[in-house]
Amino acid sequence: MDYHDSRMLRRFISDTAKILPRRRTGTCAKHQRRLATTIKRARSLAIIPITEKLVRK
Repeated sequence: MDYHDSRMLRRFISDTAKILPRRRTGTCAKHQRRLATTIKRARSLAIIPITEKLVRK
């Protein structure tokens, strides 16, 4: 996995910018840990947002 590929990483992030669990993504434990590390690395470099804006109506 490449932390520069934001389009691929957004598939594994919810609308509120949380990392989706294994039961939703369908990945094994090893790849889920690698995915979480990749997402956190992309967040630290500001490639993907840490949180999404929540708008209350």
